[in-house]
Amino acid sequence: MTRPHPPRGNPPPHVLREYALIADGERGALVGPQGDIAWLCAPRWDSGAVFAALIGGPGHYTVTPTERFVWGGSYERGTLIWRNRWVTTAGVIECHEALAFPGDARHAVLLRRVHAVEGDARVTVRLEPHADFGTHRSRDVRRERSGAWTGRTGPLHWRWTGAEAAHPVRDGHRTGLAAELTVPAGGHHDLVLELSEDRPGDAVDPDRAWHATQDAWARAAEPLPDCLAPDDARHAHTVMRGLTSASGGMVAAATTSLPERAEAGRNYDYRYVWIRDQCYAGQAAAAAGAHRLTDDAVRFVAARLHEDGPRLAPAYTVTGAPVPDQERLPVPGYPGGGNRIGNHVNRQFQLDAFGEALLLFAAAARTGRLGPEGRRAADIAVAAVEQRHHEPDAGIWELDDRAWTHSRLICAAGLRAMAANVRCAQAASWAGLADTLLARTAATSTHPTGRWQRAPDDPGLDAALLMPAIRGGVSARDPRTVRTLDAYRAELTHDHYAYRFRHDERPLAEAEGAFLLCGHLMALAEHQQGNEREALRWFERNRAACGPPGLFTEEYDIGQRQLRGNLPQAFVHALMLETSVRLAAPAPTEGETS
Repeated sequence: MTRPHPPRGNPPPHVLREYALIADGERGALVGPQGDIAWLCAPRWDSGAVFAALIGGPGHYTVTPTERFVWGGSYERGTLIWRNRWVTTAGVIECHEALAFPGDARHAVLLRRVHAVEGDARVTVRLEPHADFGTHRSRDVRRERSGAWTGRTGPLHWRWTGAEAAHPVRDGHRTGLAAELTVPAGGHHDLVLELSEDRPGDAVDPDRAWHATQDAWARAAEPLPDCLAPDDARHAHTVMRGLTSASGGMVAAATTSLPERAEAGRNYDYRYVWIRDQCYAGQAAAAAGAHRLTDDAVRFVAARLHEDGPRLAPAYTVTGAPVPDQERLPVPGYPGGGNRIGNHVNRQFQLDAFGEALLLFAAAARTGRLGPEGRRAADIAVAAVEQRHHEPDAGIWELDDRAWTHSRLICAAGLRAMAANVRCAQAASWAGLADTLLARTAATSTHPTGRWQRAPDDPGLDAALLMPAIRGGVSARDPRTVRTLDAYRAELTHDHYAYRFRHDERPLAEAEGAFLLCGHLMALAEHQQGNEREALRWFERNRAACGPPGLFTEEYDIGQRQLRGNLPQAFVHALMLETSVRLAAPAPTEGETS
């Protein structure tokens, strides 16, 4: 290693489709095509970012070739171990990237292994840890006798091994370490960064850490049934596994404030566990036979119901704590995005969360995996539906409080699913409550054309209105189901991309990106109606809306073919997995759920 002239400032931001995710269940990092780890919150998902370059803050960890290069990359099969690959003017370099898996909630281990695949590998290395979104630069930085570098940033201790010849650099208020590394042809070199709430103990052995991580990912893999696009389905499961903490909570995404639409103000903090999204993941995993993810979802959701009962919040931290209030950071944000942390969802009531919880518990019961705690949590959810179904709520899209049709019908679906899958004395009363909800909703929210409408005071269409039939709350043959699907297909889709609802009179694609969740709902709805060719077209169109790492965001800009929103969006991966399984089987018969 030799002293380089260090680059100044952050690496430039990239389009979202070029970022890969590495994750260990307790935290996740985004790795760009220049080998720039531009995002990592530590010690946990909702902690302050140590590397915040993604949203314009200080802090990154970059390993990049010194020569000109073109970039590619791929995951090791069934893992979140990413392999950056650069073809340079002098040869081929790979950098294997991983967070040691499974993660320790107090101690992150970031593994990077530079391989000289063809020719010598010459890379520039820059490490700038700045805790709490850049509020704290590194202090007490020193090189130990072992050659390891240690320091502190905010509340965190850090240790960096494999960069003995690095040297301190400072650009204004930014501090870090820089070096150049040359790896002989055919060889490899390890860099290990530890970030901990406590002073690190013995140094991590990179060979052991790599082997342990690969073995743990192999154990986390679960055999999937016959499904469409099995490699993509397996990858979707792997992404959800990486987003799921030891608590059972699965964060909605790894990031905050990435724009759904440039300069439109729609950028939020998704580093929390949404009850609805967790239920989607658990139901998808149950359909795929990935029982550990279903068990995790049941455990987390049941615990929240036991603690909060009818006051169940829409979202929590992975530890089950309340989501903090929304505030702004003193950073410029990702281009076109914002700088928010926390989320106003903590002030909302979302009735559909109880219905989704019941659907999750029913899916677990169907496979014999609903234990006593989950069964009691289901009783709590039923009581909450009975008590609160008349109240206006924010709904699935977290809008103004109304009597949203979807919220009430998805509760009916959850009640029916529990009645069908749990043998108990209450089953008849659950089915009766579902009938009551359906009748009351039909009386106020049936459109004059015979389809469902969004709410009693909103005659519009909504992708969410496809879900009650898919989940068995309303018959697939009910005329309202068929007419809702026909109207939605005609008014809120284009070229097999789907949109949530109409915001205004602008063309659909000008108001927001295509919603990938809704595209998969269309695939499931067409499959339920026996329209297999259309279902396949919807599935293939929407599963392709990703970049080289195979990660999905919430929205997709069909004009620019770019990802929009936080990355990766867990519920899209959940629905992609479920759709791949459902479409490989015959369409459900009457009385079955899709």
